Amino acid sequence: MKEYQPVWEQMQQFTEQRTDSSADEIWLVEHPPVFTLGQAGKPEHLLSPGSIPIIASDRGGQVTYHGPGQLVAYLLINLKRSGLGVRQLVTLIEQSIIDLLGGYRIEAKAKPKAPGVYVAERKIAALGLRVRRGCSYHGLSLNVAMDLEPFSRINPCGYPGLKVTQLADLGIHDNLSQVADRLIQHITRHLHYNLSNPQTKAEPPPDE
Repeated sequence: MKEYQPVWEQMQQFTEQRTDSSADEIWLVEHPPVFTLGQAGKPEHLLSPGSIPIIASDRGGQVTYHGPGQLVAYLLINLKRSGLGVRQLVTLIEQSIIDLLGGYRIEAKAKPKAPGVYVAERKIAALGLRVRRGCSYHGLSLNVAMDLEPFSRINPCGYPGLKVTQLADLGIHDNLSQVADRLIQHITRHLHYNLSNPQTKAEPPPDE
């Protein structure tokens, strides 16, 4: 479990200091309860946050919630080296989640005008990225087995009334580690590299 703010600062520092030879990294984390506002975030989408902290982030998108039982994957990718545009990376992330869910026999889809992944019109995964110096950071959050109540305190991703779901409510009881292992396999496959490649690492951010 890692606080949001220090991990965000580590992503910024990593991106600022990396060179063309720096390995891409995927950080897998779980955050304590926090609402984050993306660069397009509007305060009116925070309906009744209560005591849950609110952090204005530099990622794209609107407001979302992170909390225990949610898998967060941060993709620190050299887009120039990978030959990827931002839209391509978004599609790659969405397809990786769709493939993951398909492995559980859950039919999911993406929506072109509302980034993320949906099951029966309920959002199960959210996306938000930032690109600096030709490199991405931030990434995705996937609801695995968590308390979904805080989502009712916001308009998720800026959409009033948007419903959310999670793997546990769909009959999947793998833990975060098991889901993370599956997700990494799909992401690295779509990125056309593997974890033995020296240009790639999949790990949590270092402890301070």
